[in-house]
Amino acid sequence: MRPLPIGLHALLILGCLVSFALAEGPGTPGGDQKLRVIMMSDFPPIGVVKSGDVPNTMKSDPDDMQSMVRFLLYANEFDVEGLVATAGTFAMEAHKQNILDVLDRYEMVYENLKSHDPDFPTPDELRAVTYEGKGNNHGVPIKWGRNKQPHTEIIGEGMDSEASNAIIAAADKPDPRPIWIGVWGGPREVAQAIWDVKNTRSEEELKAFLAKLRIHLIAYQDASHGWLLEEFPELFIIDSQKTYQGMFGGRDPLSDLAWVNEHIRHNHGPLCDVYPHEGMGCTGVCEGDSPAFLWLVSANRGLNDPGDPTQESWGGRFTKDGDKNHYLDGPGRSSISKWREQYQQEFAERADWCLSP
Repeated sequence: MRPLPIGLHALLILGCLVSFALAEGPGTPGGDQKLRVIMMSDFPPIGVVKSGDVPNTMKSDPDDMQSMVRFLLYANEFDVEGLVATAGTFAMEAHKQNILDVLDRYEMVYENLKSHDPDFPTPDELRAVTYEGKGNNHGVPIKWGRNKQPHTEIIGEGMDSEASNAIIAAADKPDPRPIWIGVWGGPREVAQAIWDVKNTRSEEELKAFLAKLRIHLIAYQDASHGWLLEEFPELFIIDSQKTYQGMFGGRDPLSDLAWVNEHIRHNHGPLCDVYPHEGMGCTGVCEGDSPAFLWLVSANRGLNDPGDPTQESWGGRFTKDGDKNHYLDGPGRSSISKWREQYQQEFAERADWCLSP
């Protein structure tokens, strides 16, 4: 492992690592329990582009592919209970095969990853928790963005999916740990799960169900987003409207295209090979969705309590919305970009794990 660069942020993290390693609390790499996570992505196919004369099914968010590569390199630190394919930006179709194709690449480097940490889940374990949401290809006409349609057009009776049902099943497990749900696209699937519970169970049962969920929303991508915020003030929600843009690093030599080509995309095996050269907002690292799990990665290092998003974290810092259990943009992009040296160094190290020991 390369030595940490000497600097204020590096020293802070080093101190947290030492103190937290001594405590070995739940959710840490050396602790008794890991955080339970579900990641929901408007996930594109390998070879995705953000524009061009190609079918809409090949156009979505290349940055989701970037984020998935990074997430899989951290899969050893979590109990992964769901990888959910939701409706994508242009065609607004949901295809879990797109995730399964990337898991085939993960399988090609799995033994190398496992040699660094036996806690990496097997490819089949991840395939078993890969689910498909609903979109235009399932008769649910989802429109991208804010104020494009009423939520009743995309959630409601008969609109459940294997993904929404899997979220319910995860929350119903006799496990006291909450479920941390990173929403990289639209939150339709978790909204549908909540709708089903709200309309089939008692108020007390609904309250218990909501208490199990911790939701991190990236941008405002479909009509169910507003429904969650307006209908459930008690539901733990991080609503990142701008903070996530702190991951856009195309102008920083620590994450520009040259850095990505050297440390990730080139000569790092078949998983890193699929990392696109750009996202929707920039070239190089443009992982606007990665904060939805990076704040949990930094929590595993003792930097922050994930239950308190007002604290500093690799996923940003947020401000509590009055009496609601919602957290809104606070200091903004800089609350993520300030940690770039740390999370990029780890990313490069883990990409190296994909190579033969």
